[in-house]
Amino acid sequence: MDRRDFLRSLALTGAAAVAACRDPPRALPPGDLLGPSFASAHRLPAQGFPPPSETRRVALAIVGGGVGGLAAGWRLARAGFADFLIVELEDTPGGNSRAGRNEISAYPWGAHYLPLPTSEAGAVRELLAELGVLHGDPHAVQPTYDENYLCATPQERLYRHGRWQEGLLPIAADAHERAEYQRFAELIDGYRHRRDRRGRRAFALPMEKSSRDADLIALDRLSMRDWLHSQGFVSPQLHWYVNHACCDDYGTGSAAVSAWAGIHYFACRDGQASNASSDIVLTAPQGNAWLVDGMVRSIGQRVGERLLTGALAFRVAGGETPGKEPLIVDLWLASEQRTLRLLAGQVIWAAPVFLLAHVLAGRAALRAAARRYTYAPWLVANLSLARFPDDRLGAARSWDNVLYAGQGLGYVDATHQRMRLAPGRTVLTYYRSFAELAPEEGRLLLREASREFWAEQILSELELPHANLRQVVTRLDVYRHGHAMCRPLPGLIWGRERARFAADGARLRFAHADVSGFSLFEEAHYRGVLAAERSLRSLGVASASLLD
Repeated sequence: MDRRDFLRSLALTGAAAVAACRDPPRALPPGDLLGPSFASAHRLPAQGFPPPSETRRVALAIVGGGVGGLAAGWRLARAGFADFLIVELEDTPGGNSRAGRNEISAYPWGAHYLPLPTSEAGAVRELLAELGVLHGDPHAVQPTYDENYLCATPQERLYRHGRWQEGLLPIAADAHERAEYQRFAELIDGYRHRRDRRGRRAFALPMEKSSRDADLIALDRLSMRDWLHSQGFVSPQLHWYVNHACCDDYGTGSAAVSAWAGIHYFACRDGQASNASSDIVLTAPQGNAWLVDGMVRSIGQRVGERLLTGALAFRVAGGETPGKEPLIVDLWLASEQRTLRLLAGQVIWAAPVFLLAHVLAGRAALRAAARRYTYAPWLVANLSLARFPDDRLGAARSWDNVLYAGQGLGYVDATHQRMRLAPGRTVLTYYRSFAELAPEEGRLLLREASREFWAEQILSELELPHANLRQVVTRLDVYRHGHAMCRPLPGLIWGRERARFAADGARLRFAHADVSGFSLFEEAHYRGVLAAERSLRSLGVASASLLD
C-alpha cells in the first residue's frame, strides 16, 4: 500500500475504528466540514482561464485581503489615497484571522490573540488607538488598554497526569529539572534585554527591527531542538514545552524550526501596559477578526468600498522594465464565470508567497525563491456547548487549555471574557497542527478525511479532561487550512530567498507575513504598512511614516 492509499484508508476507517472501541457507539453532533476555496486555488497550476471580458484601470492593486493586504489598504486610506483595489479569493477578507458566529458566540477560525504590542510595533499601536482599544498616546511606554480586550485570568492551564495545572510549563519533577527551567528562563531573559551597537533588540517584533549581530544570525542555521541540546537542556518536559510553542506559532515542531525563530517566540514578546502584566494578551470571542473588521471599517469610512471578494488572481505580468506600461493582474471571478483584467500602475502582492510560482509571469528569480517556501497544514474545530463540560481536578477554568499528551494544541474558550457575568453556553475552539507528518501528508489527510473522522478524534481527545463532553456538545464544525502558515525552517529567515521579497521593488512589492518568514499578526501588519508607504513614496504622495 503506498502513502496515498494508507492515508486514504486512515481517513476513511479511523473514525469507525475508534468508535468501535466504545459500547454502545454514540452519535456524533451535527456540523460542517469547511475550508478555503480549494477548487479555485487548485486551478492555478493548470491555468486554462478564459481571456478577460472586462478591463479596469487602477493606480494600485493589492492582491490578498488578509491582514497584510488590509493593513496596506488601511495605511493608504489614512494617507487619503483612494485609487486602489484589494482583491481577495474568499467571500470574506481576513485570511487566518477570519471568524464565525452562532447563537451562542462569535468564535475564531484561526488566529485568536494579539500579544501586547511592543514599542517597535508602532503601526499596530496606532491601529489599536484608532479602534479605541488603546487609550491615550499609542507611543507611551506603558499604554492603557480596554479591559474588555485584556484576556481574563486565569489565562492558561495544562492537563497532565489526570489533573489541570496553572500555566503551560509542566511542573518540574525534581531539583535538576527546576534548575534547567531556571537556566532556560535566564538565557531567554538575556536575549530579551540584549541590544546591539545600534540599539536594536536581539529579537524584535516586527523581526525587521531585530539585530543583525553575527552570532544571532547564525542561530538561523540550526534547529531549535539542536540549539536546546547544544545548551545542555535534556529535560523532556522543557523540550515538550518548547516544541509545543513552535507548533502553536509555526505549525512545525522544534526539530524543524529555526533556532532563531524558536528563540524569537520567547524573547520578542515584552509589550507593556499600565493596567496589565506583559504576559497578558489581547483577545476577543472572535479571535483576531475584530482587528480585521476594524481595518475594513476604517478603509470604508475614509475612502469608501475598496474590496473585491471572490476573485482569484491567476496571472501577474509586466513591470519588469523601465517605463510606464501598466502591470497586468488577471482575476477569475468564479461566481460570474469570467475573467476580469486589472491594469495597475503598481501592485502589492499580499497573498501567500508560494502562489507566485504559479501566478507571476517572468521574474524567474522571484518564482524560484517562492518555491523554497514550505507551508504547514492546520485544522481548527469549533465545538458549541449547551454548557461547559464537567472538569477534572486542578486549576480553574482558563481561556487557553492544553493537553500534555494530546494530538492537538488544545482549545480556547470563546466566552472566557464574560463567564463570570453570564456562565452557561460556550464555544470551544480546538487547534491541531500536523507537525508529526510531512506537510504534503498532512494536506492529503485534510483533503481525504471526513468531518466525522475529525469529530471522533477531537471528542475522544477532549473527553480525557471532560468526561461528559459528548453530552453537552450540540454542534462541531471543522475548518481545514491546507497552507496555514509558512514554516521558518533553518536558513529561511535570514536567507537570500526571503530577502528578495523584503526588498523594495520599482512597482511590485510584497506584503504578507511570509515576507518575514513566519505568520504573526504583527509581521503581516508591518509588511502591509511598509509596502503601502513605499508605494505612496513612489506615487509622490507625502505622508509621515507610522514605522519610524
